[in-house]
Amino acid sequence: MNPFGGIVQKAFYLGLGLATVAGEKAGETLNELRTQASKLADELVERGEMTTEEARKFVDDLVKNSQKPISESSPNPTGKDEPRTISIDDEEDGSSNQTVNDVDQLKSKVQALQDELKRLQK
Repeated sequence: MNPFGGIVQKAFYLGLGLATVAGEKAGETLNELRTQASKLADELVERGEMTTEEARKFVDDLVKNSQKPISESSPNPTGKDEPRTISIDDEEDGSSNQTVNDVDQLKSKVQALQDELKRLQK
């Protein structure tokens, strides 16, 4: 087996694993949202600020809105299907030193993750 094929296979499995974990986290977050919304609705019903039917509709609407893709819940204000333009402003007020520190921290985190990956592969 050539080394390139092994790298591609590992990258595929890594992507698959990340997708699985992301799906599980999204499911947990959705369940947590539903639970919190139900508690809030129950509290409002107890106070008499909302009827039981309104509370049920509130929770259902909240969960439905949270399941919509981002593009549906926040439409493009221009109405066009074009990417947004992002501008990056360079600031010369000493923030470059902070940026260097941030980059160094990220590099060390990446190195730690690479070391952990190597350890797990053994």
